[in-house]
Amino acid sequence: MLDHIILTVSDVERSLAFYEAALKPLKIKFFLPFEGKDGHPDLWGFGDGKRAFFWLKQGKPDPVSIHWGFMAESKEQVDKFYNAAISAGARDNISPRARVEYYPGYYAADVLDPDGYSFEAVHKS
Repeated sequence: MLDHIILTVSDVERSLAFYEAALKPLKIKFFLPFEGKDGHPDLWGFGDGKRAFFWLKQGKPDPVSIHWGFMAESKEQVDKFYNAAISAGARDNISPRARVEYYPGYYAADVLDPDGYSFEAVHKS
């Protein structure tokens, strides 16, 4: 089980605005800035308001090295995520649809963030 991920982005302010808008339909919000010290970088944490599990840090992005998916509660939430992400500046990678090539009950939408990272919202029924 995944506890957290740190994503390196080229422009933290741009990525904060993008992810705040794109993740809002999934009930994931930015709430935890972490001031780095003693060699630890500054981080910006997203989560449910109590626990951060998705972090951003400033640096050189490497979009081909990672792909991830956020859990969605329903197909409708996947659709809302996709629309919010596109409105926030994401590029379409795979529009919302059933992805039976993985298995029955897999419904997802995949977008590219401002640095070109591919990520999705997934509902599994």
